[in-house]
Amino acid sequence: MAALPLRALTLRQLQFFSVLVEEGQFGRAARRLAITQPALSNAIKQMEKLLGAELLSRSTHRLELTPVGAEVLARTDFLVNTFEVALRDIESTVQRGRAFVRIGVIPSASARVAAAASEFLKSGGEREVELAWRDAPSNALLAELRSGQIDMAVAAITEPPGGLTCIDLFRDPLVLVVRRDHALVAAGGANWEAIGSERLVLFESGSMPALGNPARAQFAQGAQPYRVSYSETLYALVRSGQALGLMPRLYTSSLRDPELAVVPLLKPRIERRVVLAYLPGPMRNVVAQELIAFLRERLPQAGEATVRRVSGKGARARRQP
Repeated sequence: MAALPLRALTLRQLQFFSVLVEEGQFGRAARRLAITQPALSNAIKQMEKLLGAELLSRSTHRLELTPVGAEVLARTDFLVNTFEVALRDIESTVQRGRAFVRIGVIPSASARVAAAASEFLKSGGEREVELAWRDAPSNALLAELRSGQIDMAVAAITEPPGGLTCIDLFRDPLVLVVRRDHALVAAGGANWEAIGSERLVLFESGSMPALGNPARAQFAQGAQPYRVSYSETLYALVRSGQALGLMPRLYTSSLRDPELAVVPLLKPRIERRVVLAYLPGPMRNVVAQELIAFLRERLPQAGEATVRRVSGKGARARRQP
């Protein structure tokens, strides 16, 4: 059977296409690639000829991806990133005698994942491993996983992400962070009706919009919540009495503030799924496979994160296993 024309595509052409889209201009992309602009233009035209489709629509001032170009770019970025990471693997193995693995993790789960990864490194015997860490919101981690920039990710999801293998690790419920003199502290817990007309503050990205918004709508809360990016801002608004904090319980494991307390949020109990995600199919290296297997077994056994919790009137903060 005759080879398809696209099999004549080279990795260099794919790299050219990826850099051109990133730079958005032939001149800048050519300078970055250390080639002439006509050479870059010819390479892109050759790609389009081999694929039998236009990848870019060109105008005087800018380049835009065609629908086909957008689909090709996603796969191109995966191949280019995988190739570059594989080269780093080879360099690390040959020059330093160690395997290289990239891990992505949501910040709230970083303590638990780092502790488990440390156990893995100590159990390796003579094996030398270099870990690279990436912390980011779940949607960013899953995108980088799909593009081949990281090998695995511990992320929070509300729905199964397409194209990835996901192993459930544990559930992380939403809780309220309140001032210690708030009435909910004495109650030892809260349901959504108890929040009443009080304003909430929650994270504007990650899993919180998908988790918090439906619950707010169900219980007809009037005031629109404050939306912030960082826990320091959330705690400041709670401390000043302007809002009640709504956040996943994992975030509160490091909360050590005598003015604030964590109150379980009940009826209904709303949780996010924390998963270990990776691309299906062969791993880049054996060590990445071993680490995934280790985390898959170890993280669910770690127990729920320690949090500050209160129960009963005047109760003191205690650590919840």
